[in-house]
Amino acid sequence: MIFDDQVIAIISAEYIGEYKIKLLFNDNTIQTVDFFPFLNNSLNPLIRKYLDKREFKNFKIDNGDLEWNDFDLCFPIADLYENIIKP
Repeated sequence: MIFDDQVIAIISAEYIGEYKIKLLFNDNTIQTVDFFPFLNNSLNPLIRKYLDKREFKNFKIDNGDLEWNDFDLCFPIADLYENIIKP
């Protein structure tokens, strides 16, 4: 995602509880994203496994993206930036 010739990236992510992650982007935007509705409404067992909080908390930032288990689960940066997680 690019705004004014700047590529938007996540520079930090902090689990704050109940499937919510506080994200800091490189333009100093902060979003607290609630992933529970997405996970809970999914019928896909590969996604639903992240309802296990141990699995969910095992995320990392890789080249500005938030991802789980080598991109087993990831979201478009624009959705995270706008705080809109689509099923």
